[in-house]
Amino acid sequence: MSGRGLVIVAGGGISGLSVAYWLRRWGVEVCVLEREMVPGGTMQTVQDGGWLVETGPTSALETTPLLGRMFEGLGIAGERMYANPAADKRYILRGGRLHPLPMGPLAFLLSGLWSAGGKARLMKEPFIGRAAGEETVARFVERRLGREFLDYAINPFVAGVYAGNPEELSVRAAFPKLYALEEKYGGLFRGLIGGARERKRRAEKAKDRARMFSFGRGMQVFPLAIGKELAQRFCGGSTVLGVRPAARTGEGGEFTVTVSQSGGNTDLTADAVVLSVPSYCAAPIVRPQFPALADMMEGVWYPPVAEVFLGYRSEQIPGDLDGFGYLVPEKEHRKILGTIWSSSLFPHRAPPGHVALTTFVGGSRQPEILDRDDTGLNALVQAELTGVMGVRGDPVYSRVTRWKRAIPQYVLGYERFTLALDGAERDMPGLFFCGNYRGGIAVGDCIVNGEKIAARVAAHLGKPSRRDEEAVD
Repeated sequence: MSGRGLVIVAGGGISGLSVAYWLRRWGVEVCVLEREMVPGGTMQTVQDGGWLVETGPTSALETTPLLGRMFEGLGIAGERMYANPAADKRYILRGGRLHPLPMGPLAFLLSGLWSAGGKARLMKEPFIGRAAGEETVARFVERRLGREFLDYAINPFVAGVYAGNPEELSVRAAFPKLYALEEKYGGLFRGLIGGARERKRRAEKAKDRARMFSFGRGMQVFPLAIGKELAQRFCGGSTVLGVRPAARTGEGGEFTVTVSQSGGNTDLTADAVVLSVPSYCAAPIVRPQFPALADMMEGVWYPPVAEVFLGYRSEQIPGDLDGFGYLVPEKEHRKILGTIWSSSLFPHRAPPGHVALTTFVGGSRQPEILDRDDTGLNALVQAELTGVMGVRGDPVYSRVTRWKRAIPQYVLGYERFTLALDGAERDMPGLFFCGNYRGGIAVGDCIVNGEKIAARVAAHLGKPSRRDEEAVD
């Protein structure tokens, strides 16, 4: 695994796998080095006695045509399934009651989620000017749409997506498309119209319009299919320890990559290296060449999050679970971020006659909750489900998944970090950074960024990426 033209990808999560998939498709020799023995990173699925538990993304949105092209190329398009149309219905907790998030003008006017004053405040949005400088998500939304909309729409949404706090996240870094509506069009309402035209030209879909999907056997079908495609080019049980410019001798590549494997440490050579591991894992790799960047990478905050998956008999759940689930605003003073009604979204997530509920706790809002043991987390979530949904009795199945470092937070000033990444790539041609700490955290974002990085790698090696050909397949 060395020689001219070889690309080493450090990290076998969906970002790194996406880079490797496109490079391989374009005829570039690639090797993925992954610490775990199976591909996918956090995108793993557990099947246990009729229960299907996602220990990473529970689903994804079809925001880019790249996803469909990858599924066709991997032969898994037939296994993709779209969510129950009821998944379009989402709830927000207010005053101890679940309110459906309105999906149209009339539903908005009739909704009890906001007061008459809060609804009227939205009408001022077209007359609000642009910001003078970088803002947090909270400041941006409150300025344009009012405090009530921030509290009972954006706050729970940010907790559900980033497990984050809108008072800390940068709107420009964390939600660049939202920021661009003001920057480019002067306002959100005007921008929604103009942005829709641009997405249509790019064959993209807004996240609130894109279809939600998974696979019959869970989300892990996707990374496993890429791993199968890569075959021996995916090397599990391999941890990259260092990357340095190689000595210009013999037929070796531009970089020497030190790798820890079961038999000890070994050095590989490559003409390009893609670091697709979390920023705190990449930091020690780049520290010898870029100490200031390494400090910034270690400083990216990934708050802890736990997923509590509980299974109940159907008769323990009052009423119909006619939606995706619900999110909890911080002002409600609850101890969970929200609950997904997993078995309502896709079939085969629970045995017949049972219901699966996936609840998330912790995040930026309440990181200390993860100090509790699994029994304590189960009890906490059961109490919340009883209080909010009226769930009766104890679950018949439970599983807790913890992430000590879950989702990178794109906080105010985050652009300095991304500019530092750009600078390192310029200073060391052939080194690339690709991960959910850069360019978006959603599965679709990772796929788009992976393809872009793959094209840059191919260009660096002087090999055509055939991106235009792929676009019309």
